[in-house]
Amino acid sequence: MTADATATAPRPAEARSGQQDPAAGKRPRRGRFGVHIFLGGVSLAFLAPLLLAVYASLRPYEETAEHGYFSFPRKLSFDYYRQAFSDSEMSKYFVNSLIIAVPGVLIVLFLASFAAFVLARLRIRGGFFLLILFTAGNLLPQQVIVTPLYVMFNRIELPYWMSESMTMYDSYWAVISVNVGFQLGFCIFVLANFMRALPTEILEAAVVDGAGVWTQYWRITLPLCRPALAALGTLQFTWMYNDFLWALVFISDGDKLPVTSALNNLRGQFFTDYNLLAAGSVLVALPTIIVFLLLQRHFIAGLTLGSTKG
Repeated sequence: MTADATATAPRPAEARSGQQDPAAGKRPRRGRFGVHIFLGGVSLAFLAPLLLAVYASLRPYEETAEHGYFSFPRKLSFDYYRQAFSDSEMSKYFVNSLIIAVPGVLIVLFLASFAAFVLARLRIRGGFFLLILFTAGNLLPQQVIVTPLYVMFNRIELPYWMSESMTMYDSYWAVISVNVGFQLGFCIFVLANFMRALPTEILEAAVVDGAGVWTQYWRITLPLCRPALAALGTLQFTWMYNDFLWALVFISDGDKLPVTSALNNLRGQFFTDYNLLAAGSVLVALPTIIVFLLLQRHFIAGLTLGSTKG
């Protein structure tokens, strides 16, 4: 009787219904408030150059030259954007960047997803060492192999319909192949680890139903990898679109250069209007921002997969 009464007796803290320890509720909120302040400061630090470029691009050069870039504006206009787009022939260079970036992203995602499927789901012998080899390729500095690639591309012959120079040098294929080669290892590493986390029962059921390897890859595994593919596609498009080194080294025809090189057309021989250059930089950055906004939901889902359980 005494034991039952002791076991069922309410604790002092529980007896006071509706009363909670005020310190227990304040600590998490204070911690969250500090995290939000820190993240807001980091976000502002990353956005500051872009915001300053937008602010400068809307102001006349004479005004910023007299009062400085951090002064209050007297006049705001979009005249620099129209001038930057027309003076640098940006539309032509935008097309060149898309010719390089879009096929490069599609090729990387296809090859990486196929290789990751083989390494993660088919369990081939030596697959782990192959994955390490692919990942180690990302540690190689790009500048180290510029000269060997330059010599090699000059010796690889292509038909005229693929390259006007009859070689791989001075063609889009050179830039696309280098971007694919350098980005492939990272994508294989990410997709292989993502595919390992998928339930094995799904493929086992498909095998029982008579699904072949291609069906398992194309109709079952790839749809499940859509968030990871969207996240990688966004990153790959951004990296290939913003590339400047490979196009500058492997393309000699100025009409084939990507949009990142079009900004050089806005620089004068003796004078550079940095407000005009800022407007051109904002225009160049717009496609990557648009791609991120279109794939934002899938991109965030791909980055946060595995962060929570249950």
